[in-house]
Amino acid sequence: MKKDIPAPEPAPLRTISVLVDNASGVLSQVSRLFSRKGYNIESLAVGTTHDPAVSRITVEVKADDARTALLCNQLRKLLPVHSVRLLDRANCVRRELVLIKVKAAAGEAADRVLQIAGIFRAHVIDVSPATLTLSVIGEESKTEALVALLREFGILELVRTGMVALARGEGTIYDATKESGEFDYGKNLR
Repeated sequence: MKKDIPAPEPAPLRTISVLVDNASGVLSQVSRLFSRKGYNIESLAVGTTHDPAVSRITVEVKADDARTALLCNQLRKLLPVHSVRLLDRANCVRRELVLIKVKAAAGEAADRVLQIAGIFRAHVIDVSPATLTLSVIGEESKTEALVALLREFGILELVRTGMVALARGEGTIYDATKESGEFDYGKNLR
């Protein structure tokens, strides 16, 4: 008689914030590290910081504690990397921007889409005779709920920016720069 072997639990989603030089090829170097280690990037967002010479990469991957520690340490070794911080989901602010173009001819359908948009604090950013384009900013649970409700009207296009995140409170990613020599990974893993 065969016993059912339980499926392994899926790895948790980890949010990693990385400060890097704002130079060509740096994003490619960082993303190659993820692919070489066998990670599928769930979300990726990149943009300059208040210093135009530095960009911030926010990456979300599914990984256990040991693999996350290995990945963060490997990232720190890359020359253009200034700082790496694993963000604790309970102690960070995470948001993404989603743009959604929905079928909504004038009349009852458009009114219902506008009501739903209002509930989710989505903004109408474009109107045509047959469509409404909405923008919404929030956590994925909020955006997924909005998308689910809008499916009945017919979603024509949808685009997401990828998740961006900042730690709550006074601490910053600059607290762990290579220059300061603080690489205590364990304190960011909790």
